[in-house]
Amino acid sequence: MATTSTNKQPLLVDRVLHELVSTNLSFNQGLDVVGTNSAQILINCIGTDGAIIEYVYALSRGTTPHTVNFYLSSNNDYLRPTESFFIGSITSSTTAKEVVALDLPDCLTPVPRIGANSKNTALYIPSGKALWVARDDNVDVSDGPLVGAQGGYY
Repeated sequence: MATTSTNKQPLLVDRVLHELVSTNLSFNQGLDVVGTNSAQILINCIGTDGAIIEYVYALSRGTTPHTVNFYLSSNNDYLRPTESFFIGSITSSTTAKEVVALDLPDCLTPVPRIGANSKNTALYIPSGKALWVARDDNVDVSDGPLVGAQGGYY
């Protein structure tokens, strides 16, 4: 196994993950977390090791675009305004069954220079945190996008 110049081992994934949730009944109005929200957990790393997420997407289920917000929180029972923060959003397509991906931040893992991309992108979810998802709305819907994440626990 290759090591770095400081003799540290590379990040290894123990268990792969691919989680998917429906956002029909999951909402929070605005970017800031409000007290009356029905957000739900997409990836839960509370009480476990962390995770690295390489792909986050929204699969449209209708012709209405829905904005989906993502939050990191230290709670796994309810998304609280004082213990969570907004990390990004995507808007689903107006075409049913079309996928829209979340732009993930650059990460520090090395990558061979291929094409124009000289860095990997990923979202780290540290141990003790959970990734929550909610539509930017205040009502339930019947065509909310399916939101998924692919990666692995380390």
